[in-house]
Amino acid sequence: MAVVLRADKVLRLAARTPTLAFTRSAFVARKRNYDQPNWLGVGLAFGTSAALWAYLFKQHDDDVVEYERRKRERQHKCTDCS
Repeated sequence: MAVVLRADKVLRLAARTPTLAFTRSAFVARKRNYDQPNWLGVGLAFGTSAALWAYLFKQHDDDVVEYERRKRERQHKCTDCS
């Protein structure tokens, strides 16, 4: 009985396979042409990376300035201020 059910399942899958073979995915509409890169995408990727690195360096400099300011305040031992 199990062999008959398994054979029935295989036959149903085989009958359904040709319809799946001829369907097109929305994400693979055409093959990529590596001879002509997508320069807009390349520019956006590198531009975004450069902008993030610039922001990282700016933020680091701001953090260093703030650290130095707080360090000076801690070392300040004026009796008039406290």
